[in-house]
Amino acid sequence: MKLDQLRERWGDSLLTVLTALIMVMMFVVAPLQALGLFEFQVFELLLAIFLAGGVFLMSGSALAVVALLVALVMIVTGGILRLRSPSILDLNLFAGSWLIVGITMAVTVARATFAPGLVNYHRVIGAILLYLTVAVIFAALYTFIGTLVPTAFSGMKVEDSPTLASQLIYFSFATMTTTGYGDLAPLHPIARSLCNVEAIFGQLYPATLLARLVTLEIAHRDQDS
Repeated sequence: MKLDQLRERWGDSLLTVLTALIMVMMFVVAPLQALGLFEFQVFELLLAIFLAGGVFLMSGSALAVVALLVALVMIVTGGILRLRSPSILDLNLFAGSWLIVGITMAVTVARATFAPGLVNYHRVIGAILLYLTVAVIFAALYTFIGTLVPTAFSGMKVEDSPTLASQLIYFSFATMTTTGYGDLAPLHPIARSLCNVEAIFGQLYPATLLARLVTLEIAHRDQDS
């Protein structure tokens, strides 16, 4: 009962908090980690835990809880393996964990953002969060492809290194916003196919988002009148 009350009171605000957290991870922690600052790997783990907690509070779904717990176990296991001996295994564990977190977060955020009701500031920020989350999902998928096929990308070698997260985020957003390709490019057919899907999403999402938010706002006004 208390959890439901917290969700009702802070659900929309959590959209803004989660957006801030994921932006810090992608645009602050990842570049600093690429510079070789080890302590930011620990900071990344803490942010991931906060993200998982926020998603749990928003969803309240038992399936979401199980998925997030599995993802956290994978992150911790990958971190321990990385400290002992970096390898493809811990890299895939990290990619798998972020894929689970990304999908769970995307479903939860989409439900909260596009649910019937007043379109407020937090819901608009939630729509941005969904956009960022999709970029994370594709970055995880690119990791899997890169570990299976080392020559899948030109200009980027998918290996366990501090610079990889920053490169994957850069490549994912370059694809989604269709501002690439220059220094990095997909070579493998499956990688190219995924890039096509991400680029299509990046082009269609803003128009679909605007149409949906306007529809929700009109419906809310009609109910009040």
